[in-house]
Amino acid sequence: MRHRVAGRHLKRDSGHRRSLYRNLMTELFRHGRIRTTEARAKAVRGKAEKLITVAKAGVARQQAGQYDAHQHRLVAAVLTDKAVVKKLFEEIAPRYETRPGGYTRILKLGPRKGDAAKMALLELVE
Repeated sequence: MRHRVAGRHLKRDSGHRRSLYRNLMTELFRHGRIRTTEARAKAVRGKAEKLITVAKAGVARQQAGQYDAHQHRLVAAVLTDKAVVKKLFEEIAPRYETRPGGYTRILKLGPRKGDAAKMALLELVE
């Protein structure tokens, strides 16, 4: 039975899945878009949007003159590159200051050539 079992497993154990999500989110914020399978895109989309929301809260506190490292630490615990954390706080989060949500979009692409997996483009909304 699947009672109270939330989230996608993607046929990986928890450590591998966590690492996959961290790498996908880091590359999404680094490049603005990533090409991956639909299942991976749907799994990482909500987590990436939550990170942007945390970064927005940090930017709002900075603008109010109340710098707090807590939001930076929360984001840095997930992303694998400090330069991407800096980019998230300085470029990406201020872009979505007035937007209440929906920072990403998933565009479905055709099947992958090798194994016919459904592919998608996960990108940040402009």
